[in-house]
Order: sequence, then structure tokens, then C-alpha cells
Amino acid sequence: MKTIYGLLKANLPTLILLVALAVAYFFHFFQAWLHLKEEEEIALLILLGTALLWITEALPLYVTSLGVLLLSLLWLYPGLEGAGVEVEKADFYQAFFGDITLLFMGGFVLSALLNKYGLARRMANWMIRKTGSAPPRVLAGIIIVSALLSMWMSNTATAAMMFAIISPIILQLPKTSPFSKGLAIAIPFACNIGGLGTPIGTPPNAIAIGYLEQAGVEVSFSTWMLAAVPLMLVLLFLLWWLLLRSYPPGLANIELDIEEEEDGFSPRQYLVLGLFLLTILGWLSSGLTGLSTGTVGLVSIIAAFGSGFLKTPDFRNISWDILFMLGGGLCLGVGLNKSGLTDTIAHAIPVGGGFYAVFGGLLLMAAVMTTVMSNTATANLLIPIAVSLPGNELVLCVAISIMCSSSMSLPVSTPPNAIAFGSGLLQARDMFNSGMWITVFALIATILASIFYLPLFI
Repeated sequence: MKTIYGLLKANLPTLILLVALAVAYFFHFFQAWLHLKEEEEIALLILLGTALLWITEALPLYVTSLGVLLLSLLWLYPGLEGAGVEVEKADFYQAFFGDITLLFMGGFVLSALLNKYGLARRMANWMIRKTGSAPPRVLAGIIIVSALLSMWMSNTATAAMMFAIISPIILQLPKTSPFSKGLAIAIPFACNIGGLGTPIGTPPNAIAIGYLEQAGVEVSFSTWMLAAVPLMLVLLFLLWWLLLRSYPPGLANIELDIEEEEDGFSPRQYLVLGLFLLTILGWLSSGLTGLSTGTVGLVSIIAAFGSGFLKTPDFRNISWDILFMLGGGLCLGVGLNKSGLTDTIAHAIPVGGGFYAVFGGLLLMAAVMTTVMSNTATANLLIPIAVSLPGNELVLCVAISIMCSSSMSLPVSTPPNAIAFGSGLLQARDMFNSGMWITVFALIATILASIFYLPLFI
């Protein structure tokens, strides 16, 4: 009882606001105020309640996502049927186990394979050994390795592994050297930026693709990479340049005490590497083979577990919470679309100042919101608005997803930031100072890319 009382007390403001939403529905306040249909009002209330719980994290994010499914089935679906809207319950279930879910699950399986068989560590060690001992080259090597691995692996797992490899190097630097902080900051920031490069790199990317699919717009794996990788490279270069100037290394070289692998690859490692490369090839060529990215991901999942490379404990360790968060966001999108609320939102957005005013406002909102809350939740809240603007939804969705993963000013902004802060090598102000600059760089670069570059590919 004390635990329940403490939970209610800690989340009392959230509870009061949820009760206020229930009262508003009882008196149909939003119908009268905003001139909504009943099904639109229900969808709006689900959106507002979900946003409140995602922002406050009064419940775990994945529990809130499952709540979206429950409310959609028990509350919204009967209203849609009564209004004569063509909808099935399968539309809501599909959001939780569709093509995007299988694509992201395939990415988790590849990450588990690379970690379990030591391939990720071997690749990181090999690349870092090739950087030499000059501080700028060492910093560049750490940034490149962290970003490259985060394109295909969980950025959280990449950050944890890189800190295990790099911490001895950082600790051997003089305590008065500011460069040690630069090396420590490079890992989480490069992991965050590296996730931009592929659809499986970070959840906002998958959310953007999922919403675009609901709107009838297909974005292939290779198209996403063509659009995002150049921007990712620009941001990585700016990160390297910023850290060198913010945390100057001095003239001394750095002794890299990186373990050297004496043995060659085992047969199992060769097979795992082959499966990894074939999966990537399948994703990149999905437009030519006719296989969807989710189907390719499903094949890799079956191959990994069916061959015995991964076992039941590995299956249990998949980040199911992230998958449910993805499903909750996409399920919310189904409700907004079927109810007609997205069209109503689109007509309500003041476009008198022009498209770029709206565009800049959405990107700024993404940057601010992601600084203090989950980038997945931010994408789930803002991308439906982007999809509701016909003709510009492609550029908007891609740009917002990029911005959601590029705002990294605080330890709570992303899991890699939390890992870096927990290492004890950094203080919050160190991360804030560099993170604010990277966020500003990302905002400017994303706007410029959206005007001059992204329309060429999407």
C-alpha cells in the first residue's frame, strides 16, 4: 500500500491532468471548442493522454504504448465503426508486428550476433589500432568506429563497449589534460550521430518510415542511407572539429594499449560475418529483389536462431521495450489517420508564414523536446503532424527523425549520454556545452539539407 501511495503522490500532477481529460470527454469539451467529430475527439484524447505519460514517464514508455493499443481497440474502434469509417482491428495490431517491427528486430539480432561472437570488439580494436598515436587521429578513429558500429548495432551497446575499450586510454592521460574529456564525449555523441545513417540505427528513423508507409509513401533502406549518410558525415566532422578546439590535446602522443587479436576468425565467426553482410545486402537491394526490409529481417532472425548462433536467452534479451514503443507510436498514427484528426490538424496549422516557418518550428520543437525526453517519444508525437502536411511529408518526416537523434545536450537526452555520464569521466556541464553546439550544428545542417539535398533523393 505504501508503494502505491508513494507512486500516486509522485505522479499526482499527471493523475490530475488525466482526470481533467476524462472530464473534458464527459462534457465533450473538445468537440464544442475545436468543432471535432466524436471519433476525432477520442483520437485527440488518446494523443494527449499518451503525450502526457510519455513526457512525464509516470508509466514505463512501453506500458503507455500498450495502453494506446488497448484504448484504440476498446474506445476508438467502436467509435470509428459507428461513424461508418472503413477500419479493422487488424489495422491496430499490424502496427505492433509489421514490416518496421521486423526490420528493427532484425537489427537487434545483428547487434546480438556481433557482440556475442566478439566481432564488434575485433572491428573496433582493429580500426583504433590503425589510427596511430597523434591525438587528432585517435579522436577521429574513436568517432568513426563509434558511428560505424551504431549504424548497425544498438547505440547503447556500442557506447558501453567503446567505453570498455577506451577507458584505459583516457585514464592514462594526465589529469590536467582537457583532451580526456574530449575523448569521453566523442563516444556517446558519435554513437548518437551514427544512428542517423540507417533505418535500424535509431527508433525515430523506423517511426518516420512507418508513418510514411501508412501515408502510402515507400522509403527503401538504400534511399534512406543516400539521404542520411552525407548529413551524418558532416555532423561527425563538425563533432571532431569542435572537440579538438574545445578540449585541445597538446603536443603529446597517445599510447594506444589496445589488445591485438592473435588468432584468426573461427568458422563460426566467418559464418556470422557472412550472415551479417548478406542481411545488409538484402536490405540495400530490397527494391530490386521484391523482398521487403521486414522480410529480409525475418529471414536473418530465423537464420540466427535456427542455426544455433543465438539461443533462447539471447531472444529474451532483445529490446522488446523499444519494439513496443515503436508499435505504440505507429498504432497512435493509425488512430489519428482513421479518425480524420491528421487532416484536421493539417488544416489548423498556420501556414500563412510559409512552409519553412512551419518546418523550422517543428525542427526546433524536436530539438527542445528531445533534450529532456525520449527521442522515440518525441518522434511519435511530432511525426504525425509532419505526415499531415501533404506534399512535404517526406522531407519533414526525415528531417524530424534526424533532429530527434541529434539533440544531445544532457545526460538524460540519450542512453549513450547516460552511459558516458555514469562513467565518472564527465560532468553534466561538459556534456551540455558541447551538446548544445552539436544540436545547433545539427539544426542548421538539417535545414540546409532539407532545402538543397534531401529533395534530390526523397
